[in-house]
Parts: sequence; structure tokens; C-alpha cells
Amino acid sequence: MTVFIIRRLLQALLVVFMMSVIVFFGVNIIGDPVYMLVSPDADQADIEAAISRLGLDRPILEQYWLFLKGAAQGDLGNSFIFGEPALKLILHHMPATMELAFSALILAIVIGIPLGLFAGLYPDSGISKGIMAASILGFSLPTFWVGLMLIMLFAVELRWVPATGRGDLGTFLGIHSSLFTLDGLSHIFLPALNLALLKISLAIRLTRAGVREAMGLDYVKYARAKGLSTRRIILVHVMKNIMIPVVTVMGLEFGSLIGFSVVTETIFAWPGMGKLLIDAILQLDRPVVVAYLMIIVLFFVLINLIVDILYSILDPRVRLQDQGA
Repeated sequence: MTVFIIRRLLQALLVVFMMSVIVFFGVNIIGDPVYMLVSPDADQADIEAAISRLGLDRPILEQYWLFLKGAAQGDLGNSFIFGEPALKLILHHMPATMELAFSALILAIVIGIPLGLFAGLYPDSGISKGIMAASILGFSLPTFWVGLMLIMLFAVELRWVPATGRGDLGTFLGIHSSLFTLDGLSHIFLPALNLALLKISLAIRLTRAGVREAMGLDYVKYARAKGLSTRRIILVHVMKNIMIPVVTVMGLEFGSLIGFSVVTETIFAWPGMGKLLIDAILQLDRPVVVAYLMIIVLFFVLINLIVDILYSILDPRVRLQDQGA
């Protein structure tokens, strides 16, 4: 197990380094932020002074080396617009994004797995066919359009929940979150549902496929022959086996919920990292963009590492295959 974890850690470090190269050079060769920061009537001396102040007069390789040195010390540069550390800005907006992604993941699990279980157990029923048709829509409909329709229906027409904002924050065990107040829950419902729709569809299809495959295997037939109840067979034997791929995929999808919440946060004016990223792109605030992308990379790598370890615990064959490779 120790060798398995060390090997995964080395692979994770290599991925982070390679992504830092792609992110830094990809962001820094696009656009010129200086003209976004200086006055339109600024002379050449003012422009050159701004370029020097931002460190953009240095060769790109030297800029990257300075970025790596700073990143090793937890410094991802200062925002061109706000003049504050980019990491500080990201961390300030991170709780809002994390609670939105967490809420969306909970909705995906609570809604998707039971619906997928029902569709797998009764594949020929009309309800199951309706569930699968709805899952196809969840995959097909664009997030921004669904978000606008949710606002029009639940916030404008029915006026059940607010359309934008984060709402009041509550405190529980020292954690400040909108999940701890009724006003906060009413504000997070629509953006969390919008963000979760694709993952709900994914959970439905994964669970249904796992149930359909498991119900025809020998261990289920043997359990039936022993006289075990259908409920025990499903909850103890079938669910235990199908949860391995579901845990793996949904764990990885949590990273995508964080990384791709940009559209949802923009539509619902949710004050998270995604909205900060859009503002930074519009203003060519390179350090903030790079910091955001690197944090998302770290999230994906860390979640992937945790899922690999959990997978190896659930299924020891993974460790054996890795050692054999």
C-alpha cells in the first residue's frame, strides 16, 4: 500500500509540473494587460514603467522561473487589478464555490443513485423509461440555458426562491456557510440544482448499468437460492459492488463541479472562484487566471489521488495490478 501511494504521489507531482508549464505559458502569451491598466492618454514612459512594475519586461522563461520559486513558497503572484496576492483572492472566494459544488454533489447522489437503482431494477416500466429520457436531457441541455429557465420559472414566475446572490451566512463548528441558514439554502438551491443536473444524469446511468449487470451475476443468483430477501440482496450485495465505479466517477466529478462552475456562478451571480475567473479574464488579470487554473489542477490531482487510494481499499486488485505493472 505504501509503494502504491508513493508511486501515485510522484505521478501527481509530475502532472502538476507539466500543467504549470501549460497554464503559465498559455496564459502569458495571450493579450497585453498593460493597456488595460494604464490611462488611455498615457505616454510611452508611463507604459514602460507599468511593464517594468509588473515584471513583464523580463524574458518569459525568467518569469516562469520566478513563478515556480514563488509557488514553492505559496506565492502565485499579485493581482494586476487589485494589487493583492492572487492566492488570497482565490481563497477568499473559494468557500462559496466549495459549498456550491458540495451541494451539487449531494443532490447528484441523493437524486441520481435512487433513480438509477429503480431504473435498473425495473427497466421495462414506464417510470424507468421516463427516468432514462430525463437523463438524456440532462446530458444534452446546455447549462446556461437551463440556468436561465430555472430563474424564469422558480424565481420570476413562481417566486419560490431568489434568483441571484449567496444569501445570509450561518456559523457551525467555526465554519461560515450559507448552508446553515434558511435564506442561504433558498439562495443556493437553484445554482446547485443547475450545476448538479449533468451529474444527476451521470449517476443515474452509472447506477442503472451497474444494477443491470450485477443482477445477472452468479453471486446474486446464489443469494436468491439461499433464500435471502430481495431487499437484502440489493442493499448488501448489489449496492456494495456497484458503488466502486460510482464512488470513483462521482469523486472525480467533484473536481469538475469545482472547475466548471464558472457558467453557473456567472448566471446566478454566485460570488465564487468561477465568477472571479470571468472578471479576471475580461481584465487580463494574468496572475489571478494562473492562480485559479493551478488551484483547479491541484484539486483534480488531489481528488484523483484520494479516489485511487479509496479504490485500492475497496478493490485490492488495483494495488496488485499496479505492482505488476
